[in-house]
Amino acid sequence: MATDADQGAFATWRGYWNFQRSVGREYRYVRTTETEAFLAAVLETSVSRRVTIPAGQLYWRAQLGHAWRPMGSDYDEEIPCAFPADRMKPLPGRAWDGRANPRGIPCLYVATSMETAMSEVRPWIGSLVSVGQFRTQRELIVVDCSQHHTGVPFYFEEPGPEERANAVWRHIDDAFAEPMTRSDNQADYTATQILAELFKHAGLDGVVYRSNCGPDGFNIALFDPGVAELVNCGLYKTRAMQPDFVEADPFYTVAAKGGAG
Repeated sequence: MATDADQGAFATWRGYWNFQRSVGREYRYVRTTETEAFLAAVLETSVSRRVTIPAGQLYWRAQLGHAWRPMGSDYDEEIPCAFPADRMKPLPGRAWDGRANPRGIPCLYVATSMETAMSEVRPWIGSLVSVGQFRTQRELIVVDCSQHHTGVPFYFEEPGPEERANAVWRHIDDAFAEPMTRSDNQADYTATQILAELFKHAGLDGVVYRSNCGPDGFNIALFDPGVAELVNCGLYKTRAMQPDFVEADPFYTVAAKGGAG
């Protein structure tokens, strides 16, 4: 629940959108006064959104692809199998850009369910997915961006301080939950990467955010891949996909060239 100190921290309910535009299109490495004020407000209001994950908690992580193993002692053929343990963690110095990490700085992304973890890697029908269960090695303190999330708000007039703070955090949660692909523009990740580094520099262990792959799934980005270790691992084949589409912008009409006829 937002405290009184939280409520007055943000200048506007559009705070995250303004920050995202600034670091994505204007100033990425030199911060404006407005950006510094926004980050200070985020860190201040994160206190009431911090949760503790106990040691021994189990989560799931998936990777597109597989390794190979012999079919048996009497056969020369090989069959697909799950990736080995070292491949189920991000490779040091070779991590791709992610919502919570810039390229080259690894971050361990896990999910609260196996289905969520596998859906997050966006497999095509027929794809093989290696999925493993990870156990946390110590108590972790993370920022839960998904608290009290009830959709992405929009206001025509500036709301009160409490609703303003909640609106900013719902926008932050939505940004972390945005689907990722390797073809994305690096600038698409800049805002959430900066927020993740803000939390990491403050001594926190990770970020919790909703998954767009199901109503009950949540993702956790752990800043130190060493805080969780693989327990077991298996291989799944993608059998079906159930996309759901919603109109993002109305159709436009193209005028006929040369008139009718």
